[in-house]
Amino acid sequence: MKSPCIKICQIDQVSRLCTGCFRTLDEIASWSSYDDTRRQAIMDSLDTRRMRFSAGEAALT
Repeated sequence: MKSPCIKICQIDQVSRLCTGCFRTLDEIASWSSYDDTRRQAIMDSLDTRRMRFSAGEAALT
């Protein structure tokens, strides 16, 4: 199963995203139950989340 996890699990208190993979806690917890389409949709959003996080935007999801 494809995953964006890079084994740097740290949740940002403002955005509530993992600063390693940029998924939400709910997405991380539910990852294995998501179908390939849902996982790919999340994967497709990660670059945008990463850029917004780097720009200091708090509301990312």
